[in-house]
Amino acid sequence: MTTTGTRPNRRESRGERRPREEQQDDKYIEHVVKIYRVAKVVKGGRRFSFSAIVVVGDGNGHVGAAMGKASEVPDAIRKAIERAKRVMVSVPVVNTTIPHEVHGRADAAKVLLKPASLGTGIVAGGPVRAVVDAAGYKNILTKSLGSNSATNVVWATLDGLRRLKTVEELAAMRGRDVAEIL
Repeated sequence: MTTTGTRPNRRESRGERRPREEQQDDKYIEHVVKIYRVAKVVKGGRRFSFSAIVVVGDGNGHVGAAMGKASEVPDAIRKAIERAKRVMVSVPVVNTTIPHEVHGRADAAKVLLKPASLGTGIVAGGPVRAVVDAAGYKNILTKSLGSNSATNVVWATLDGLRRLKTVEELAAMRGRDVAEIL
């Protein structure tokens, strides 16, 4: 027993590492969107590897996505998370939604993002939901058009979010006051 009256954690006393969920800092929201199993045909048969697409965000206007490839699933996810943290972009959040309607596109995938009133929630499918949730939006309407490939839908959603401009940014670009824009 220690002098404070609390017992040390069993894991800590044996010097074991904490599980991955407890280890990582709670600073980022991480979503594994899809895991692909890829087979390469070689002389001795098939050689399998995995690729994972992961979305990472801070829930406060910063979001990134990346793919990681490895021979094991956990390694692919870890690589994707590290890469996604490096390529995070800043997106505008205005009253828990986006400032205006926007279309995003990547290859054959198209995504429509529309602002929504308070209380609407996130109306989106899997890959789009992962991106807008990680970015920190609470009220948004979306529609995925064209290809439904999870990878391309994630890239299209990020393209749409990158195209967003706030009223202040528009005023600065045009050299006017915010009141003149509104």
